[in-house]
Amino acid sequence: MNPDFSNNRICQLLGISYPIIQAGMIWASGWRLASAVSNSGGLGILGAGSMYPEVLREQIQKCKQATDKPFAVNLPLLYVEIEKHIEIILEHKVPIVFTSAGSPRTWTARLQEKGIKVIHVVSSAAFAQKAEAAGCDAIVAEGYEAGGHNGREQTTTMVLVPQVVGAVSIPVIAAGGIATGQQMLAAMALGASGVQIGTRFLASEESSAHPDFKKMVIESNEGDTQLVMHKLVPVRLLKNDFYRRIEAAESRGATAEELKEILGRARAKKGMFEGDLREGELEIGQVASLLDDILPAATIVRNLLHDYASRLHILQQGL
Repeated sequence: MNPDFSNNRICQLLGISYPIIQAGMIWASGWRLASAVSNSGGLGILGAGSMYPEVLREQIQKCKQATDKPFAVNLPLLYVEIEKHIEIILEHKVPIVFTSAGSPRTWTARLQEKGIKVIHVVSSAAFAQKAEAAGCDAIVAEGYEAGGHNGREQTTTMVLVPQVVGAVSIPVIAAGGIATGQQMLAAMALGASGVQIGTRFLASEESSAHPDFKKMVIESNEGDTQLVMHKLVPVRLLKNDFYRRIEAAESRGATAEELKEILGRARAKKGMFEGDLREGELEIGQVASLLDDILPAATIVRNLLHDYASRLHILQQGL
């Protein structure tokens, strides 16, 4: 039997059965993954950061056809064509938007005027308070363990979540290093009302990440990821030839301009979507080392709930 989350703040806010949110990962979070998670009772998210406006429109339309459940769009606020993305989201009445990488004050009110729930991703308690002041409906507190772009504070999830919970009154979703029901239970014990999960869902059958990248993720070991590009926007990567060039450049004190030159354009697409495992940018979380299989998204959700309930039962028995 699945746990009862009927009184859960995130479930009530978003209209979902389980407080499990699939992260809006670039090059991995298309309509197939988002609709599969939503159909399983969680919240699927389209990763708009890797989509041109016309692609986002198509993805929203296909997601609507594949599910009648709530789903969301993840919107990096520094995206070049942000205004076009906003118009498409409003046009298609997307019910929920997760914002990141920018000030939530810019678009939150406009989205909420149309009845859209806005959740902002933060890496510190100070930014969480700013997001609450901007009117956001909830917060994602994303710790240092997370894949992709990270906050400069480098605060771990175990420390960040209770700090954010204590700093705001709106619901908090924990993110970073969460791939099991055991970890989900730990996050909830820290005061989170839900969890956002990226790496585990990237290694799913419905993820649009390249099969070779998925295989590399589930074969990775402890210590195979590292946070780099601190002078740009810090990002956690799997170690490959590209990572080693960046790491060497940073070790000798390379400037931000030199790092940009090494990074070039479309590096994440090359690695995560096209499968260039040597020269691509392979964004993934530390928790990859816990994974050893590629599963359907529905199975992932079911496993999370079963593990959560089992661990909770053990704690309640005092064992």
